[in-house]
Amino acid sequence: MEFNVRRLAADAGTFLSRAVQFTEEKFGQAEKTELDAHLETLLSRVESTKHWTEKIMKQTEVLLQPNPNVRMEEFLYEMLDKKVPMRANNHELLGECMIDSGHEFGPGTAYGSTLIKCGETEKLLGSAEKEFIQSSAINFLTPFRNFIEGDFKTILKERKLLQNKRLDLDAAKNRLKKARVADARSAAEIELRIAQSEFDRQAEITRLLLEGISSTHAHHLRCLNDFVDAQAAYYAQCYQYMVNLQKQLGSQNAIFPSTFSNNNQPAGSSSASIWVPTAQPAASLPAPPPSQASPALNELRSTSGTRKARVLYDYDAASSSELSLLADEVITVSSVPDMDTDWLMGQRGNQKGKVPITYLELLN
Repeated sequence: MEFNVRRLAADAGTFLSRAVQFTEEKFGQAEKTELDAHLETLLSRVESTKHWTEKIMKQTEVLLQPNPNVRMEEFLYEMLDKKVPMRANNHELLGECMIDSGHEFGPGTAYGSTLIKCGETEKLLGSAEKEFIQSSAINFLTPFRNFIEGDFKTILKERKLLQNKRLDLDAAKNRLKKARVADARSAAEIELRIAQSEFDRQAEITRLLLEGISSTHAHHLRCLNDFVDAQAAYYAQCYQYMVNLQKQLGSQNAIFPSTFSNNNQPAGSSSASIWVPTAQPAASLPAPPPSQASPALNELRSTSGTRKARVLYDYDAASSSELSLLADEVITVSSVPDMDTDWLMGQRGNQKGKVPITYLELLN
């Protein structure tokens, strides 16, 4: 009991001494030991790392879950250490809606069948989105959060200890300055040496801890690469889903041209209903060319002759009646009576088949 009282008294005395020293420094009434430039630079770098790590985390969370109410709900579940309930995302909800409406209109109809195909693709997009969010949370957000809640808190603790040791050192310096009696000066000198030793030791511990921020940056760099890889895989997967859907709808367009034609287009218009790029990355998809209802095309149709045409984009035939194309090759095209206006008959050597005119440039 007596020991505890003495311990509490000593702690109270130390706290009071630090408080007085800190107050006098603030009012310019006491000298302050400055940290060396290298240590100050490290401290600034750590603060900057903490600041931007928090901002990147926040914006990433907004990207992965734009709804603030859902983010708050997920945070509360995490605080309560409970599993977040599974919920359908927007793609999945849209997919379910499309599929239900498609069955209502009839899977055997062109509209109902298309709705079902679109709905199934939307559900695939929703599943891919969930996988991307989960991967990003584990491989990107979690390491960043671990730094804020783990390493940085340790750094704060050691930094606070360094601040206290510095205040103890400066308080000991002041007591030595004020000591007039020889015995008091001797005791103050001993106290100063101890305070200086403890300050130097804590400064070294803090420095070694702060220098570890380079390893943190290297770890975060790997996490950033993982995040970029996850994004690339996610967008590539979504792109492939949409290309596959376009091919399916393009096949339907060839089977039911009158069903998919745009009633607002004039009879001579040749704008393709479905445009399917097949060999170019999503980042550089070409824009569909303008309508080919040109004098050259009208002449070709009226004379039933043949013309040379350059292929603009790769095209995979959707049926045996079509001809697959390779970008930049030159083929022979002709107009066939009663053929849909969006198509011409193409010929490459002994191979013949329908080709979409939006993939062609007629040559003079």
